Amino acid sequence: MLNKSAHIELSIVIPTCNEEGNILPMYERLTTVMNEIHVSNFEFVFVDDGSSDQSLSNIQELRAKDSRVKFIQLSRNFGHQNALKAGLDHAQGAAVISMDADLQHPPELIPTLFEKWKTGYEVVYTIRKDDQKVPFLKKWTSKGFYRLTNKLAEIPIEEGTADFRLLDRKVVDSLKQYSESHLFLRGIIPSLGFKQIGIPYTPHARVSGQTKYSFSKMLNFALTGITSSSAKPLYFSIYTGLFFALLAFLYGLYAIYLAAFTSEAITGWTSIIASILFIGGIQLIMIGILGIYLGKLFIQSKNRPLYLITEKELD
Repeated sequence: MLNKSAHIELSIVIPTCNEEGNILPMYERLTTVMNEIHVSNFEFVFVDDGSSDQSLSNIQELRAKDSRVKFIQLSRNFGHQNALKAGLDHAQGAAVISMDADLQHPPELIPTLFEKWKTGYEVVYTIRKDDQKVPFLKKWTSKGFYRLTNKLAEIPIEEGTADFRLLDRKVVDSLKQYSESHLFLRGIIPSLGFKQIGIPYTPHARVSGQTKYSFSKMLNFALTGITSSSAKPLYFSIYTGLFFALLAFLYGLYAIYLAAFTSEAITGWTSIIASILFIGGIQLIMIGILGIYLGKLFIQSKNRPLYLITEKELD
């Protein structure tokens, strides 16, 4: 087994869920990159987020050969953001890079992130630039998410920002203080301040397996991002309610005028029913927005841990 030095200069945190076919290629490419940038004191921290395949076994096999490979096994699937937080909480490097295990985040970009850190940047984040092969619907929904989020968020998030980033030790230590039940690191990290710079990249194709982000998960992630970074949707619901209340008041005045000063009959039951259904739908949407925030407060009030660890080897 290879030995590690006491001081770790660079940590690579890799949340992993059912990526058995990507573990070895990931390790080989990361090792090659580490040799190229001459970083001898490094660690690979794999966080097994409730995998049901052989991901953990593959990581343990690498660990038996190289002590710089470390792992954390979570008791179940806690979600990508919580798994990422677990890795950041336990990484020991002076700089910490987080990236996905599917190799869509190219390890070959690490030297650029590392050099930017050495010049004084404390957050070096990446900006995904999709090529022409990406389906139109995915591009459209991604752009829509960032535009909507930036209109509602207190601090804008650059379009295409990924969870592939380098953080200085002081930034990682700041993140350790966060214990939000619904983490959205893409929104939290820009709000921290520090000296930040973005690096564009083109995502690579998956080496093995299928994406873990279904449409429902992407929608849930978008809702988490919007409601975690801003309270503006609550104000939007108030303004929408006031607007329709004003319309109802004006229509009421109009109905009173017709009844008191004209002989015209008040007709239009179809339009009235349509209006009631429309307003009822708006009210349900507003109640849903309130419910999301109340649900988050309820879960946060329980103060439950963000993740539970079954086993870890970090020495």
